[in-house]
Amino acid sequence: MLQLLRQSNLRMTAQRLAVLSSIDAEGRHKDAEFIVNAARQRLGSMSRQAVYDNLHALVAAGILRRIEPAGSSALYETRVADNHHHLICRGCQAVVDIDCVVGAAPCLEPDQNHGYVIDEAEIVFWGLCPECQSQTKK
Repeated sequence: MLQLLRQSNLRMTAQRLAVLSSIDAEGRHKDAEFIVNAARQRLGSMSRQAVYDNLHALVAAGILRRIEPAGSSALYETRVADNHHHLICRGCQAVVDIDCVVGAAPCLEPDQNHGYVIDEAEIVFWGLCPECQSQTKK
């Protein structure tokens, strides 16, 4: 992660490192509120605007990916080097990464590309996770 930051030509600041380290490198998806609180715990204080500015810079540099599931806050993740998708539980809002559905990126080909060169497809699968399924059976 630090190597990506060095390669991106972004300055390595304490605030940027706090934001980056607040996002779990194991593919967990964090919303900005979680990141604000975690970064503040690491630094003692950090403005909400500074967190958002750093998130924006890290997404623009390709170090973080921002996903925006319908009906919920934007989420940030560190898995950026591939064309993966997401599975979201309608009950608890848990998010799981799903590898590319079929073939190579962009996984799906639209029937018409309108002259665009398509390099990514974003797919969100919705359902109930095993824990929420067991709770609905009770």
